[in-house]
Amino acid sequence: MRWLIKKIFYSAFVLLGVMVLVFILFQGMGDPARLVMGQTGDQKTLDNIRKDLNLDKPKWEQLVLYLNDVSPVGIHSTDEIKTKALKGFFIGGRTRLGFKLPYLRKSYQTKKDTLQVLADALPGTLVLASTAMLIACFFGILLGVLAAIKKDTWLDGTAVFASIAGISAPSFFMAILIAYIFGIVLHPYTGLHITGSLFETDELTGERYLNLQNLILPAFTLGIRPLAIITQLTRSSMLDVLGKDYIRTAYAKGLSKSRVLFVHALRNALNPVITAVTGWFAELLAGSFFVEYIFGWKGIGKVTVDALEKLDYPVVMGAVLLSAFIFIVINILSDWFYRVVDPRIKTAY
Repeated sequence: MRWLIKKIFYSAFVLLGVMVLVFILFQGMGDPARLVMGQTGDQKTLDNIRKDLNLDKPKWEQLVLYLNDVSPVGIHSTDEIKTKALKGFFIGGRTRLGFKLPYLRKSYQTKKDTLQVLADALPGTLVLASTAMLIACFFGILLGVLAAIKKDTWLDGTAVFASIAGISAPSFFMAILIAYIFGIVLHPYTGLHITGSLFETDELTGERYLNLQNLILPAFTLGIRPLAIITQLTRSSMLDVLGKDYIRTAYAKGLSKSRVLFVHALRNALNPVITAVTGWFAELLAGSFFVEYIFGWKGIGKVTVDALEKLDYPVVMGAVLLSAFIFIVINILSDWFYRVVDPRIKTAY
């Protein structure tokens, strides 16, 4: 339990640092109101935006107010709670201490609460990243085990070459290539579309329906790099484990080859793979930006890129904070899962 408290404590400081950095990048320098409105914006509109972002106050006060808004614990007046529609538990009189959902300001373009905009897009990203990781884990571990068992054969060489190619290819390049081949050239045979989201709207009835077909291309594209890394990690870890004394002892006891490989060897070889999987899952959530944009998949990535094009800074700032929070949570879960799989880790804390 002590390691968990330490992790949460350090993570809180990391998240605080991200909050300060996000403020400096998007609000601490320049005039966000002028960037949003451009040179044609009238003075009244500019003044309203500056007031909404507290730009009429000193920089240090702007930072304090921003941290108070995005923090889950903050101090707000009753008028502020009503105006910002803050959700949570508040105690006190006119000025109240609140345990609340972070207030990430409102989108310039849609006028919706930024947290709601990101919450609507998050399921699409989670489904895409989870599917990509499942594909990567299944085929990566399978290819890695086969390459280790068939070491120095054509199967081993092919798996190693394919994994190196998969690691070397950038996601945006693979997205364009896969979209062109399977979405355009082979479209008459695959029936796959270049763009599309998890939920589509019927043009005749206006009803939303689930379309899993749109998930195939972006999930496969996003899973290529982690699949390649998992293949290499599984292969090298299996080769190391297969040379251990307890593996030879298991064979000497008369255990079947499949039992030795998948019960004794693979379980111990999965420790570095688990670490890579949890780390890469966080990477996929952040690395899905270009893939979502190219395939038109509605998720955090596409929403963020669209917001950048329109200079919708509250959405961009909120997406960065959400990504940082997800990284921290997955990092903590990764450490916990690693301790469960490898009991030796517990003794180190």
